[in-house]
Amino acid sequence: MTDTGHLDRSTAAFPELPDLHRQLREGRLTSVSLTRRCLDRIELVDPLVHAVLAVDDSALEQAAQADRRYAAGAERGPLDGIPVLVKDNIDTAGLAGTAGSRLLAGNPPRRDAGIVSRLRAAGAVVLGKTNLSEWSNFRSTQATEGWSGTGGQTRNPYRLDRSPGGSSAGSAVAVATGMAPLALGTETDGSIVGPAGLCGVVGVKPETGLLPLDGIVPISPVQDTVGVLAARLGDAALAIAALTGRPPAEPDPAMLRVGLWRVPRMPGAVDAVLDSAVQALRSAGVAVVPIDLALDRQTVEDGLLAMYAEFRPGLEAYLRSRPGGPQTLAELIEGNRADPVELSLFDQDLFEQAQLIGEPERAKAGLARHSSREQARRLLDRTMRRYGVQAVLAASNEPAPVIDYELGDPGTPGSSTPAALAGYPNISLPVGHFRELPVGLSVFGPPTLDRLLPVALRLAEACAVRRTPALR
Repeated sequence: MTDTGHLDRSTAAFPELPDLHRQLREGRLTSVSLTRRCLDRIELVDPLVHAVLAVDDSALEQAAQADRRYAAGAERGPLDGIPVLVKDNIDTAGLAGTAGSRLLAGNPPRRDAGIVSRLRAAGAVVLGKTNLSEWSNFRSTQATEGWSGTGGQTRNPYRLDRSPGGSSAGSAVAVATGMAPLALGTETDGSIVGPAGLCGVVGVKPETGLLPLDGIVPISPVQDTVGVLAARLGDAALAIAALTGRPPAEPDPAMLRVGLWRVPRMPGAVDAVLDSAVQALRSAGVAVVPIDLALDRQTVEDGLLAMYAEFRPGLEAYLRSRPGGPQTLAELIEGNRADPVELSLFDQDLFEQAQLIGEPERAKAGLARHSSREQARRLLDRTMRRYGVQAVLAASNEPAPVIDYELGDPGTPGSSTPAALAGYPNISLPVGHFRELPVGLSVFGPPTLDRLLPVALRLAEACAVRRTPALR
């Protein structure tokens, strides 16, 4: 691969990460040329999809440093010299750090988040920051996913009038359109696997606690996770290994038995895509059995109560790390009211409800969090034992809905909540399309990525399907 110059909009794919690393190590590719390719791609395509909030002016110098390490035989591993985009609720010293809000713009973080420090230690090129659903979609019940005051509306690259999902919208779209081989996202419930499914890429949400959360704008410090979006599961798995210092996962060679959960209210179009994926899995020797999986209402309500109560203390602790900007949720609420853009499309009822929660409610919420997590874990553990399966499969999403600022998002069904409440990992694989719109297959159930990734890698070999986005 050499410098690309003018790029055709249909040319979005990168070689697999091990191949990129091999080319860099053998001198057949430079990190500078790879980074220039990404920058050219951003310049060409981002005006259509609005996925990138900011580009790091030091990206080419970071790449040149990686090239010098390779030339000296001092490369740092498979991420050295690889460009990575970072969701803009994850701190990068001196660059953006808005969480999508105009109230944080112009006052960038002073330090890198822990996960960004790990990226830099691995030699990755921090290419820039991606747009997101503002405040990770925790400002309004009527919010539009993929919209933020600082970045505007991120658009689905398969149909530009459709939603990219959220909140890690920009990261998913950037990977889908070839702006970077990898991107970081965050999830509380569905914010990685949802946009991954809607945008036809892989999304890996690890178990809670696997990767550091310091320097990340929180919703729930208990339930939040940071993860990886990529075109292929193997690339995401390699990135996770580099960020955790663990050996890369390999596909499980054993006979697999997995359970298929058909999420209520999913349209028939999704069932047709799932049926095709199941056929491919069975042809590859994977046993797929139907299962039931139903969270009881109290478990979900306890999780929501806890999330509301955890939000303000966690957010205000983060804001104190950003002197010169708003320091409290109350200041954000007032700042939004005074801003001509922030409340132009939807309000801030979630902010206002969280502001009213006091210490007595917060104490009750602690008990609710414990109960919700334990009930979700029991459900997943018992379901897997009952059916004798190594993982649960379910649709990640229905086909992307039309962006509608009048009605807001339609509240489409998803499958992310059981794993989110349990704190277990979840992986979305692109497995098919309905009228050009991607449908993802979520794989979850085991409590750790060490157990889930080998199963998911085997499934991806059999049924993962991607198409080039239409960008129209």
